[in-house]
Amino acid sequence: MSVAKLSDAERDALLAEYSGWNLRADGVAIERKFEFADFSEALAFMTRVALLAECQDHHPEWFNVYNRVEITLTTHDAGGLSVRDVVMVKSIEVLL
Repeated sequence: MSVAKLSDAERDALLAEYSGWNLRADGVAIERKFEFADFSEALAFMTRVALLAECQDHHPEWFNVYNRVEITLTTHDAGGLSVRDVVMVKSIEVLL
């Protein structure tokens, strides 16, 4: 199923609204780094994000070391960011 790619203006509006997220150097994904008190908090956060991702059928790329979590969002079917990434960012932000 094809998913429409966000326009540059839509992408910029998303990044302006959620200042912790940054455009990846190649311009096709956004990233955010999170830091928690310890590994348990980081893992709990990842678990909550995983449940959201399953419900939305849109899975992030991520990396975890101890209390740090890095999340990258993109929609491969769109060749960049899509409304699916917007929904995921908003869902993740609610968890914080």
